[in-house]
Amino acid sequence: MDQRTTPPPTVIDSTKKYTAVVHTSRGDFTITFVDPSVAPQTVNNFVYLAQNHYYDGLTFHRVVPGFVVQGGDPLGNGTGGPAYKLPNETNPSKWTRGTAGMASSAAGVSGSQFFITTGDAPFLATSGVYNHFGSVTSGMTVIDSIQVGDRMTSIDITAS
Repeated sequence: MDQRTTPPPTVIDSTKKYTAVVHTSRGDFTITFVDPSVAPQTVNNFVYLAQNHYYDGLTFHRVVPGFVVQGGDPLGNGTGGPAYKLPNETNPSKWTRGTAGMASSAAGVSGSQFFITTGDAPFLATSGVYNHFGSVTSGMTVIDSIQVGDRMTSIDITAS
């Protein structure tokens, strides 16, 4: 998976609504994805990686109280991810508490690292390219309890 140089093939059906139950060492939380037409490659990418067990065993490497919990780096230090970069799919999100976004940096780590806002962060709408792809619809208490080094054990994707 780390050797892919282009985003993954399409695995989602744009007419369906997707959710992800993220199982962690602290408990579970659910992300409900935005309408796939809003961020099609970002939603597809997360679904593809989860279905292929990419996130299984990875840690949350960044926790900034009142701001974000971030994970999805196979290196565990904020610099890892697949060899591709997702396109800019920014959208008019308000970046409220519980928003799921794809991390982005000059290092090009916008392929697997994602974050959940633990407080309102409206400045993310104008401070860079962060693809908003969903919202936590249950389990924010789990998100609030996550510490650096806690693991994702698996992610279950459902479509309806």
